[in-house]
Amino acid sequence: MAEDVNSIRSIGVIGQGGVGKTSVADALLYAAGAVNRLGRVDDGTSNFDFEPEEIRRKISLSTAVFHFAWKKHSIHLLDMPGYSNFLADTILSLRACTGAIFVLAPAAGELRVEAEKVWARAQELGLPMVAFVTRMDRENADFQAAVEDMKKILGAKPVPIQLPWGSAESFRGVIDLLSMKAWVQTGDNAVREEAIPSELESAAQNARELMIELAADASDEFTERYLENGTLTNEELTEALKQGTLSRRFVPVLCGSGLKGIGAQPLLEAVVRYLGSAADQGKHVGKDPKLGVEIERLPDVHEPFSGIVFKTIVDPFAGRLSMVRVISGKLAADTTVLNTSRDVRERIAHLLQLNGKKQTGVGQAIPGDVVAVAKLKETFTGDTLADEKAPIVYARDTLPPPAISFAIEPKSKGDEEKATQALQKMVEEDPSLELHRDPQTRELILSGVDQLHLEVVIERLKRKYGAEVELKAPKVPYKETIKGRAKAQGKLKKQTGGRGQYGDTWLEVEPLPRGAGFEFVDKIVGGVVPRQYIPAVEKGVREAMAEGFLAHYPMTDIRVTLYDGSYHEVDSSELAFKIAASLGFKNAVAQAKPVLLEPIMAMEITVPDECMGDVIGDLNARRGKVLGVDAKPGSQVIKALVPLAEVLRYSPDLRSMTSGRGSFTMVFSHYEEVPPHLTEKIIKEAEAMRAQKQHA
Repeated sequence: MAEDVNSIRSIGVIGQGGVGKTSVADALLYAAGAVNRLGRVDDGTSNFDFEPEEIRRKISLSTAVFHFAWKKHSIHLLDMPGYSNFLADTILSLRACTGAIFVLAPAAGELRVEAEKVWARAQELGLPMVAFVTRMDRENADFQAAVEDMKKILGAKPVPIQLPWGSAESFRGVIDLLSMKAWVQTGDNAVREEAIPSELESAAQNARELMIELAADASDEFTERYLENGTLTNEELTEALKQGTLSRRFVPVLCGSGLKGIGAQPLLEAVVRYLGSAADQGKHVGKDPKLGVEIERLPDVHEPFSGIVFKTIVDPFAGRLSMVRVISGKLAADTTVLNTSRDVRERIAHLLQLNGKKQTGVGQAIPGDVVAVAKLKETFTGDTLADEKAPIVYARDTLPPPAISFAIEPKSKGDEEKATQALQKMVEEDPSLELHRDPQTRELILSGVDQLHLEVVIERLKRKYGAEVELKAPKVPYKETIKGRAKAQGKLKKQTGGRGQYGDTWLEVEPLPRGAGFEFVDKIVGGVVPRQYIPAVEKGVREAMAEGFLAHYPMTDIRVTLYDGSYHEVDSSELAFKIAASLGFKNAVAQAKPVLLEPIMAMEITVPDECMGDVIGDLNARRGKVLGVDAKPGSQVIKALVPLAEVLRYSPDLRSMTSGRGSFTMVFSHYEEVPPHLTEKIIKEAEAMRAQKQHA
């Protein structure tokens, strides 16, 4: 590992899914000489997409790391997912980076919402970026269109520092606007420098002048020099590009082809020249875990150690691997650190450097380094590790709530515990997953970003843990309530020889405001129901509410008042009053206009402009209420309230309506009354399921 913070680069390769990020990452490894052959996604030889599910689907499902050295620099390259289903991993992994390569396709109008999300996240973290327009060898490739989209959709200030030499089948290399030379990729993984072809000289000169003009905006000093001299020297230009990139005033733009490796070496040059190290990021702010006051750490080896766990990898055989980005100080093997997020000590036995699926041991890590630590017992993604004598805790990243849920049903009855334990390990690995047992339906519910996300989880569950389960649409947790007020008697009188059973209650039921739950009121006077039986009355009411009245769904938002009754000196008991109260409650509810309630979800749906009409029409057909629409560049954000029953499988429908360019978030909002025409159908279905269970 490097010993100088300034020589370390932790670089995320980011962008939307399907643009060829992994091919660019593989090309960088090959150009640096870190591997002896160019890895390819299509034939399953990529150094980053090595999980069986990734090889089969030909997409990145989680962040992969490869470390290599190039021109006296130590580079950690993090290839990150771009599809919306797996962006949570990217959001978290960007915390490990000192800079990023934003990869985009050479065409107009291809930037999707995923690109906007990762761009916004990188901006939020203050990461300097360079952009790389890949696939210049594809048909109808248009470098300038991609640059214009960066301005229009991302709000970026792109500064092209290269031009493509040709496009599609005639794409040969790149024109470097600093040296004003053409760089051609040769077959032996080398770059040959040539003179700029005469037909491109004028375009290159114009592009260089524009580059100098844009780069002069890096600082007031460079602006003054440009205004005085009408240009900048190459040395000034290089420094201006570095300053402007690190201060995020603009983004240098390069081009090439990841699949053919064209432009990879110039991109490496740009990474070490313009993206900077942890030292360029400056101080990191956290809090004292005991006092709660803000404290700072500098990316300096002489500071106390601190680091963030940005990713967890769980292997059924090797155990848990915690990926750590070192923020300050040194992390060494055979030491003890404090997990300040959980106030527990952890033993660091070994430090590992990841090269794709391979691991090598290292002695220590310094600010900017990315390392893996094996078998930490109580440490999870998002936790802070720090020197015990100088504790600090860094803010945790928040992820959007899961958008889709499925009930998990083991294929074999005996596999439920095995599947549950394995799923809990997978939740450790992927914080965008949630696993819980629904207290009402008793189903095991797995929630995630999208149906594809959960399907991949189920595939891994079978491969890694041998647990086979099925995804089923979860039952909608309906509830019941009343709309009216009613009074009724509940009386139990049994005499079957010996001691009898006697309990007599008069109850009044009335509705409470939505969300109020349950309220029991004791208005007994004169001891007509002895005090010792009052709790039994309340218990009988609660049990009857849990059983439901219309379709056996639990009841809510009801006030029940016990106002009269009678008892028998010998035959009364707690059990008798509990049963009497249950009967009285049901009698009263029958007269109090019982209704079904359904959960309503608050949704935010981001769609391209041209799809908005179709999506709103579809929401209306799903009984949704559109609350408003917020405009964004190239897209619209629709806010709506929609019954859960109508959007249990919304994800594939939205994908179909928007050609994969739409996304949504969904959280529970409140309960509302089910329309009468649907109530009867739901009651019949509930009765049928109940009958089926009784006969099973």
